[in-house]
Amino acid sequence: MRSQFRPCIDLHNGQVKQIVGGTLHDTDVKQLQTNFVSTQPAEHYARMYKESGLLGGHVIMLGPHNDTSAMSALSTYPDALQVGGGINLSNAQQWIDRGASKVIVTSWLFPDGKFSMDRLDQMEKLVGRAKLVVDLSCRRTKTGNWIVAMNKWQTLTDMQVSKLVLEALAKKCSEFLVHAADVEGLCNGIDEDLVVALAEWSPIPVTYAGGASSIRDLQLVTKLSKGRVDLTIGSALDIFGGTQIKYTACVEWNRTGCLPTEL
Repeated sequence: MRSQFRPCIDLHNGQVKQIVGGTLHDTDVKQLQTNFVSTQPAEHYARMYKESGLLGGHVIMLGPHNDTSAMSALSTYPDALQVGGGINLSNAQQWIDRGASKVIVTSWLFPDGKFSMDRLDQMEKLVGRAKLVVDLSCRRTKTGNWIVAMNKWQTLTDMQVSKLVLEALAKKCSEFLVHAADVEGLCNGIDEDLVVALAEWSPIPVTYAGGASSIRDLQLVTKLSKGRVDLTIGSALDIFGGTQIKYTACVEWNRTGCLPTEL
């Protein structure tokens, strides 16, 4: 059993971008740090993933003005991409109908920063457990714990990532998506402790994102998680302007489990 590469399409103001985690604010646009802004539309990447046979990728809408781009990606590769960003009870089924394989929900579950099991129950009843992904993207505290962050990772919630929490939430959803917000977009290495914890604590599939800087990180995540955690790679990929990791190498890893011979 080995960890899989999971692709992504991050959208900001309708464009495909790679953004340094935690720098996106609703009001202070000057703090935004962008690693990459694509000249290609979202459907270009969806088509690429479709041609490569990649499944379980996610389309994340970072703020407003992304619906059209997200819909174009989903129509290009229907029932294969998950969608998140602003998902709530009023639009979740609409995104499923538009071609999302699953919906990813975060901030809506935390009114005023406090987790609502009632809201999770409502969402599960609406779209079904099999179509629901809970995003537990988090920040690490000085004491070494991970706290779920919402509102583009700017607001810490009242939820600490733990075995008990993951086991409880797993009864209501089919996957977890976890961005390590402190290392997201920096390409300086993954949060190894978090990967190990997610593998030990989660009874359902988990995709980790944040800090990948080498194709060997797929091998590392496989070792740390015993293949129970998948890895999303963004800013380091050549298709997003990165220099450390070739997209074709990630596709080959998924197919064969082999790293490039030149390593």
